[in-house]
Parts: sequence; structure tokens; C-alpha cells
Amino acid sequence: MKIYTKTGDKGNTALIGGRRVPKHHIRIETYGTIDELNSHLGLLRDGAIDIHYKDILEIIQNNLFTIGAALATDPEKVILKNGKNRLNISKVNSSDIQLLEKEIDDMNIELPEMTHFVLPGGHQTVSFCHIARCVCRRAERIATSLNEVTPLESEILVYLNRLSDYLFVLARKLSQELSAKEVKWIPKKQLRETD
Repeated sequence: MKIYTKTGDKGNTALIGGRRVPKHHIRIETYGTIDELNSHLGLLRDGAIDIHYKDILEIIQNNLFTIGAALATDPEKVILKNGKNRLNISKVNSSDIQLLEKEIDDMNIELPEMTHFVLPGGHQTVSFCHIARCVCRRAERIATSLNEVTPLESEILVYLNRLSDYLFVLARKLSQELSAKEVKWIPKKQLRETD
């Protein structure tokens, strides 16, 4: 497979199905951000974390590739003339969402109750997790914008929403396991005009 094709040299790219769109098209921005998120999750998975989290992150990375493939497909050419789906792969579904929810619930049981927002940081691995969470939120925002233009499978939006929740709780769990201090965000009190 040749790495460079030169077909994108003028600022456009092909969707699966052949239609060419500008590289700044919201569909490209959406699956590009999913790809960016996937890379951050790879960085997190490469860290010194429990094998269980590594396994879950690998499942998530595979699901993000599935979502990326769905987003990279021209919605007008998903169904072939013979009635079959162009992408012969399983979609992200409710069981994938339920896995994230189960993981969130299992981690939350072992965490202290949250009384304040927490500042990202405390340990490099925790920070990587927070960066992934932020990229996930951005992917979700862009996906909801795309959904207003061309409706997406509802499971994609739910999955991204639940994934950002999972990454937040995972960051807290990693803080606990790595003995990193969770720094609470305490808002400064507004000065009164008489002060």
C-alpha cells in the first residue's frame, strides 16, 4: 500500500464511497478528532497502569476505529446497490456503552465522594488521562455539530458522552492507585466593593 497518493495535495480528501470533500469538512474534523483521541488513549495505555485498564482501553480504541470508519463513510453511499452495508463491520452498540457504564460504576465504588471539582494533574499518567478526556469532549462537541447536518447513529453520540465520563473516573482512580494528590478547585471569593 502506497503511503502518499498526492490526491489530497489540493486540500480535499475522499470519503469511503468516493465522494471528495474539503479537508476542513466537519465530517473530516469529527473523525480526525476521534483519531487524535485514539492516539492519546494509546499513550495512556502505554503507561504503568493496571492490565485491566490496558485491556479496557484497547477495547475502547477498537471501538473508536469502528466509529471513525462509520464517520469516514459517505452517508449517501453506506448502503450498496445490493442492499448490503458498505462497511462489513459491527457497529458500536448498547453493549459497548454498558461496558463503559459498568467500569465507571466499579471504579466509583472504590473512590471517595467528590465534593469539589479537581484540578487536572498530580501525576503524568493522570494528566494523560485528563488530556484524553478533554479531546473526547471536543470529539463529542464536533460530532453533535455534524449530527445537526447529517444525523449520526445515536450510539456514537452516547458512546462518546459515556467515554468522557469513563475517562474522568479513570483519572480519579489512577490518582488513587498512584498515590497522586487530588487538588480541589476552590473558587476565589469575589471581593466586595467595600474591600
